[in-house]
Amino acid sequence: QVQLVESGGGLVQPGGSLRLSCAASGIIFSMWSMRLYRQAPGKERELVASITGGGTTNYADSVKGRFTISRDNAKKMVYLQMNSLKPEDTAVYYCNAYRDGRDYWGQGTQVTVSS
Repeated sequence: QVQLVESGGGLVQPGGSLRLSCAASGIIFSMWSMRLYRQAPGKERELVASITGGGTTNYADSVKGRFTISRDNAKKMVYLQMNSLKPEDTAVYYCNAYRDGRDYWGQGTQVTVSS
């Protein structure tokens, strides 16, 4: 079965950095677009960053210049490097695999930015 497992969340001070990882299994990874979403308390889930199998990336305006998404197709991993973190980046971050109208979700990892 398909599994997406996120890791790397935690508590960080404003201005700090975190690197989220998402390990995929059960799919031909290189054929799937990978996305990172986040959901803050009381807010809707929002798309943060995406990367196609070929490496084309897109970012939400709120994270451009601060976050970088990347992938390693051989390892079936996707990464989100988050720099210059702000309190408003606090949320549960979810990994998503998308292809041809189908998608799968990870369980999420909490990121808290606070002093």
